[in-house]
Amino acid sequence: MSSIVAAPELVPIQNGMSLRAITAKYYLEGNVYIGGTTSWEKPSRTSGLLDREFSYITPENDFKHEMVHPGPGIWNWKYADAWIKSAAEHGQVIRIHGPISPQCSTWAKADHRTAAELEKSLYDYMTALCQRYNGVPQVKWMDVVNETIEARKNVWFGPKKGTDRWENPWTILGFDESDPLRPPRYIKMAFEIANAHAPDIKQIINQHGSVSPSLWNRIFDLVDYLRGHGLRVDGIGWQAHVNLGWEKEGTNLKDLEALIERAHANDLSFHVTENNVWLRKAKDYEGQAKTFAAILRTLLSKRDSGEVTWNVWNLSDDDSWIENRHLDGCIFDYDYAPKPAYYALREVLLEMKD
Repeated sequence: MSSIVAAPELVPIQNGMSLRAITAKYYLEGNVYIGGTTSWEKPSRTSGLLDREFSYITPENDFKHEMVHPGPGIWNWKYADAWIKSAAEHGQVIRIHGPISPQCSTWAKADHRTAAELEKSLYDYMTALCQRYNGVPQVKWMDVVNETIEARKNVWFGPKKGTDRWENPWTILGFDESDPLRPPRYIKMAFEIANAHAPDIKQIINQHGSVSPSLWNRIFDLVDYLRGHGLRVDGIGWQAHVNLGWEKEGTNLKDLEALIERAHANDLSFHVTENNVWLRKAKDYEGQAKTFAAILRTLLSKRDSGEVTWNVWNLSDDDSWIENRHLDGCIFDYDYAPKPAYYALREVLLEMKD
């Protein structure tokens, strides 16, 4: 989008305040943040929604390795800096999303890339990113690493052949064979750089997958490993890309509740970083609303024991990261009008305010 400020007229919301207004009025403790995601170049209508509804924002890809440092000697801070300026103008705080992650440059994914080349790219990018934005009032959190575990197999996520697939080349740097966890070296390196050069930014491990203990045990072991090396880890994030009716399946809600409690007991903030509720052939918008609401309600029920944040991933089905009209997952429809999910989230915020 040419300007995050310019936006066409928005579809009005009915009978009440925006999500942002409710949060500002009723959640004064400073431990609840309700946010949304878009990217700088998506339709300008998303910027209007973002500014009306959220004081917490997560730029989608604009701070990532693939955007900022796509190759040796190549740097592009245009969109990242634009987000900082916009957040200052609109009174918003930012979570920098996904620094060292599978969302890296095509250059880094090349099969012939060496460990030495990748280490230099990691060091240069993370150092520059942290030094550029540390101390910037609008930047509150940073995902230092993202998607380190291949969730379905519960193993460290690594490289694949070619450059056109979802992969994580950073494990080419090797593993710490001295520890039973055998964590990839790049994780510790990323936190060492972030701790040294971004002391004012809260530092997060972000992970996709289920909320079952079998996956998250490895994340908590990773936190212990990093802290055992004198490194600061401030929080964990769960990418909540879930299907319709997720809250009715097995022990999902109980597992989410236990995960938040475990994070807070370990002095970690907890973040629902990327919430979507996918509708496939059946467009059950009321059911979608119930799933969104159940996740937010569970999160807010734990706010007294520590910081909690919730973030919807993309705003409108028209500009979703999954370009498939048979897979709607957002809280605004293709015309950027509020869906039942939007109003359900608003009702949960009002219900849980006391």
